[in-house]
Amino acid sequence: MEALIIYTSLTGNTQACADIVAEALEKLGVDVDVQDVYDSEVEDFYDYDLCLVGCYSYGGHGELPDEIMDLWEDLAEVDLHDKVYACFGSADDFYPIFGAAVEDFEAHFEKSGATKGAEGVKVNLNPEEDDEVRLTKMAEDIVNTYKHLNS
Repeated sequence: MEALIIYTSLTGNTQACADIVAEALEKLGVDVDVQDVYDSEVEDFYDYDLCLVGCYSYGGHGELPDEIMDLWEDLAEVDLHDKVYACFGSADDFYPIFGAAVEDFEAHFEKSGATKGAEGVKVNLNPEEDDEVRLTKMAEDIVNTYKHLNS
């Protein structure tokens, strides 16, 4: 089983989340590649079983950052029906809309035909111990979903 995590991170918080997820997947025996969005395109997901996106949200309306817009737009246009996905990201709960990037990416993965493998995880700023637990569970859930679909 192979996983690709594509992420973007402004402050390092979402990158820290990506590292936690990657480590958890590796402990489950998954071969993991982690790529910054600047080094990625949506077609990279074709070569993997598990597709994960980590994206921070910013501003009062939980906007997607500019650097990930191409990936987000392209995601709704590809066919990933045989893939399993999960999304995560950091945000600031000071704002009225918290972590909208997670739902935005989940909606586009749905359009791609991919199967949701785990509930999205929103982290308030830097991942704390309880966030590590939730990110690790997300990794376990996506692996279990993939195994269930392919058994």
